[in-house]
Amino acid sequence: SFAPVVNEATKVLIIGSMPSVQSLSKQQYYGNPRNHFWPIMEALTAETAPVDYTERIAWLLKHKIGLWDAVASCEREGSLDANIQQEEPNDFAKLFAQYPQITHIVFNGTKAESVFRRKVGLTLLDDRKYERLPSTSPIPGRYIKTLPQKIEAWQIVKEWLNE
Repeated sequence: SFAPVVNEATKVLIIGSMPSVQSLSKQQYYGNPRNHFWPIMEALTAETAPVDYTERIAWLLKHKIGLWDAVASCEREGSLDANIQQEEPNDFAKLFAQYPQITHIVFNGTKAESVFRRKVGLTLLDDRKYERLPSTSPIPGRYIKTLPQKIEAWQIVKEWLNE
């Protein structure tokens, strides 16, 4: 997976599962233009995200939002979370030790949360608030939601950022 996108101002960490094949080939978080991630972030911030990826990452960090994936490495055919096997988690203990100001965790979908629970453990979160939100993936899953429904569910991030 990719390196974490965090800095000393990061308050909310969004944890995905594993980058898609398209994201891996672009070397970009949420690199599939059909993924709802960037439109959701635009709705939460009431701003248009920059087109340039480096600027997008700086824009997220400006809003105190960080990114990382639950899975550091795995075997997977295609991009489906359901195909992830032999996953190894990222080192969240080290990340949280380095960035203790991260107070809120969002799991981007069921797979991100389940890998974190099984491989890392929720006790590592200490007093951090956490929530599993609908996946931003464009691939229809068991709990299919429209973009407006996802934006509504993701409003908790906006609330957390305003705390």
